[in-house]
Parts: sequence; structure tokens; C-alpha cells
Amino acid sequence: MKGLKQIARLWVYLKNYKGQFFLSIFGTVVSSIANALEPFIIGLAITEITKNFADMLRGVEGAGMNYPYLTQILILYFVRGMFFHGGQYLAQYTLTNVVQQGMRDLRNDISSKINRLPVSYFDKHQIGDILSRVTSDVDAITNALQQSLVQVLNGLLSISFAIVMMVTLNIPLAFVVILTIPLAIIVARIIISASQSSFRGQADALGDLFGFTQENLNGFTEIKLYGKEEDSITEFKRRNLNLRDQGFKASFISSLLAPIVGLISNFAYIIVAMVGSYFAFNGALTIGNLQAFVQYVWQVNQPITTIAQLSGIMQSAGAAAGRIFEFLDESEEVQGMVTTELPEKVKGAVEFDHISFSYNPKNPLMKDISVRVNPGEMVAIVGPTGAGKTTLVNLLMRFYDVDGGSIKVDGVDIKKITRSDLRKHFGMVLQDAWLYQDSVMENLRFGKLDATDEEVIHAAEIANVNHFIQTLPNGYGMEINQEASNISLGQKQLMTIARTVLSDPDILILDEATSSVDTRLEKLIQEAMDKVMEGRTSFVIAHRLSTIRNADLILVMDQGSIIEQGTHDSLLAQGGFYANLYNSQFSKTAAE
Repeated sequence: MKGLKQIARLWVYLKNYKGQFFLSIFGTVVSSIANALEPFIIGLAITEITKNFADMLRGVEGAGMNYPYLTQILILYFVRGMFFHGGQYLAQYTLTNVVQQGMRDLRNDISSKINRLPVSYFDKHQIGDILSRVTSDVDAITNALQQSLVQVLNGLLSISFAIVMMVTLNIPLAFVVILTIPLAIIVARIIISASQSSFRGQADALGDLFGFTQENLNGFTEIKLYGKEEDSITEFKRRNLNLRDQGFKASFISSLLAPIVGLISNFAYIIVAMVGSYFAFNGALTIGNLQAFVQYVWQVNQPITTIAQLSGIMQSAGAAAGRIFEFLDESEEVQGMVTTELPEKVKGAVEFDHISFSYNPKNPLMKDISVRVNPGEMVAIVGPTGAGKTTLVNLLMRFYDVDGGSIKVDGVDIKKITRSDLRKHFGMVLQDAWLYQDSVMENLRFGKLDATDEEVIHAAEIANVNHFIQTLPNGYGMEINQEASNISLGQKQLMTIARTVLSDPDILILDEATSSVDTRLEKLIQEAMDKVMEGRTSFVIAHRLSTIRNADLILVMDQGSIIEQGTHDSLLAQGGFYANLYNSQFSKTAAE
């Protein structure tokens, strides 16, 4: 029943609209009462008609159909129908509104949660699986609440009112029907418990397939390039087969519920028919009430069958709710004690003071690293893949926190200020330039949302991208598509540089900014960055060492440690790791 407990947690999102929610319950109660009265009202008419026919057959003087009484019964039946359908409409309308608003709030909470999670969470989880929780899992809950909640509540009320009416008509016969209810409930609990793990497995398998598909679509070109289509198809089939197996198991086990409950219901029909007929022949039960009793048996068993059929949807929703709340319960970024804040404009002095860090406590990555950077200096960080270059920058940005030591900006320990206070002083140009679906103008304005068009254009001019933008269809008004595939990678990087220029940061970080563009674009980017870095403290990570020869300080990293540091000329003179790396690149360039 863990899934039902997870669904119960959704009340926190529905209670904000409890007025409409309880109005929905009121409508359900009204329709259930009207439904329970139907067999009784029809029974009154059947009893009267049977009595009239019997009197006519016996030749009773003045015998005939009691039309005035039957007319009253028909009017009563019509009024009952109005309440029944009106209650159903009120219940469904208000509940739909409550569920939609509640799920909107849930999606908003998920979106807010995403922004509060540490970067490490996204490093460890597939983006596709996270998207599956935000979309597919929320949709599963929405559909279950809209389709099932009213029906389940209506079913429970129908069973309750039907039992009350049966007890009113005939206690011994009602007792026979009541005995079948616990049996159906026990069977339902056993089957639901057996299938719950399968529904969770199905939801996880769907998220896994979603994540794999998203990764393959992102890497479609590389898959084609390396001829890995068959491998991709094979892996997709394996994961798809797992989803099929989990789905079959969950559906098969849950599908057993309806026929088993139906069997119990049919058994109850047989007992009621036999015992009820006996009571009718002996005058203890009228024909109309016997007919009403048979309908009440249906009103008890039909909701049980309906609830059984809805169990699959409810269990899917339970599994989905479990995945969503598992996400919402994830540990968030720990801020720590905030005791100070940076000034509006910082000078840009940065100090790494005996820092240590590890992604996994069992495998330390950085130990006792110390570096002092003066305001306005350009610092280059070089080294082989996996040396710790990007990690060092991530620590500076507080995407991760150091395990020991401290990082200071203008003498202030960055752990003692908020992350937002820290990051507003930084500008960053990433290797994977990120643009979103909107106009070029709005993509550039992302660096400063209140910037005027003139400020945006001026930033583009500094970044050497204005001429290119002018050649685009509709210029700054051209819309970049969802994948940003209608402009080149180098042009993307120039645009992200313009965005950084617009934000006017105190400290600049370039992560592999020119590692994947041609020589012409590299020159444009380098010129743009020289303009942007002027007067600013800058950290540059680059594979092309020719771009950092003028750096004030070069940090050479390997396996998480700074093994050399100095200027380009001093490091070459040492003839160490940097010199070998630089000479190897130059020899390759000369050979080409």
C-alpha cells in the first residue's frame, strides 16, 4: 500500500483548493444517494403494478391500474434523476478544476526543486529520466485523479448507501451480501500488493527508456559517424523489452482483480436470487423489493468491480507519485552560515587556500591546492583530460563545495556568502554553448534581462558577432530553433560571448571556449575575449596552448594537482610537463 501513501501525499497540493474539493465530494454524495434511491423507487412502482394486476386477475371490483400513484412515482423518479446527474456534473467539474490547479502547483514545485538541487545530482542522473518524472509521471497522476478519484469515492458511497437500503428491506438477505464484501477486499489487497512493485518497475523502465532515447537523439550525429546504429538499436530493444516485461507483469497481475471480484459478485447474485425467492413466496418480501434487492447487489458489486478495474491506473499513479516525491525529497544545496556579502563591484582577487576536494570520499581528487590570483590577471588552466581543470572552476563557482581549505574572492570566504551573491559577479563561456528557442535578440538579452536593444547590439559588436547576425534572415529577430541547429557552433560561442559582455561580469571564466572551432572563428573569438578580459580577472581553460601565451599565470594540472605554475616563458624554460605539451602541439601544427 506504499503507492496509496504516496498518492495521499498529494493532498498538500489539493488542500489549497479544498473548497472546490469538498464541493466535489458533496456532489458525489448527492449523486450516490440518488443512485441508492433508484431501485427502491422502481420497486415501489413494480409492487403497485403487481398488486393492481393481481387484483384484476382475482376480479376484485373496481380493480385497475393506479395511475395517480404511478404518476407520482414517475415524478419522484425524474427528480431523483435530476439530482443524480446534477451531482455527477458538479463533482466532475469541480474535481477537474482542483486536480488541474493542484498539478500545476506540483509542476511548479518540481521546477523550483530543479533549481535548488546541486550540480552533482544532474551528474549522476539521466536528464531523460528527470524529464520523465516532470512530464509522464505528473500526467499519470493527473489522469488517475481525474478519472478515478470520483469513481472510487462514488463507489464507496454507493456500497455504503446500498447496504443501508438492503438492511432496511431485509436484514438476513442483506447479511448474505455483506459477507461477500470482506472477501472481495481481501482478494483486492493481495493482488494490489503483488502488483505494486511491478508498476514501480514499469515507471522506472519507462524513465530509463526515455533517458536513453533522449541521449541518442542528442548524439545522433556521433552515432551515425561511428556507425553505431546497430548498437543503439540493440540497446534500445533491450530496454524496450524490459519495459514490455515490466508492463506485462504489472498489467497481468492487476487484470486478475476484476474477474476474481466478478466471480465473487456472481456468487452473491445466486445466493440472493435463491434466498430472496424463498422470502417472496412466503410473503416476507414483496416482488418490487426483491427486484430492488437484486439491483442493490449490483450496486454493491459493480463499484467493487470498477474499483478493481481502476486499480491499475491508481497503482501506476502511486508508482509515479513515488518517483516524483523521491525527486522532491532529494537533498538540496547546503548554503551554510551566511555572515557577509560581496560589494556591488569586486576587484577580482581570488585565492585558493589549501583546498581539498573529492567527488567520492574514497577517491580524493584534489589535495592541498593553493593559488593566489591578483585583480585583473589572466589565469590559464591547462592539462590532459581528467586533470581537474573544470573541477577547479566548478569549485570557484560553488557548483561544488570544497572539502577542506577555502576559496576567497577579495578576501571573503565564498562559503560565507550566498551562491547567488557570488555568481552575479561571474561571467562564463562554456564549451557547450547554450541557446534556447527564441529570437537572437532575446538570447543575447539573457545576460541582462533589462538591457535595451542598443545595449544588446553594442555587446554583439564587441563580441565580433554583429556582422554575422545582420546577415541572418530577419537579423536580430530571427528565431533560433529548439536545438539551436540553425547556426554554427562557432557562431553560438560568439553569441554566448556577447551575452557575457552584456552581463558585464567582474570575473570571467572561459571553459574550452575555442576548442572546437576553426582557425578563422578562433581568431574572432580570441579578439572578442581579449576585449572582454581587459581589466577583468579571467580564468581560461584551453587545449590550444597558443591562445594563452600572454597569460599572467598558467596553472598546469594533472590528476587533480597543480604540478607546475608560472608564465609561458618560465614554464618553457623549466622544460617540464608544460614544455612537453606545448612542443608536442607545435610539432603537430607544423606537420599539418
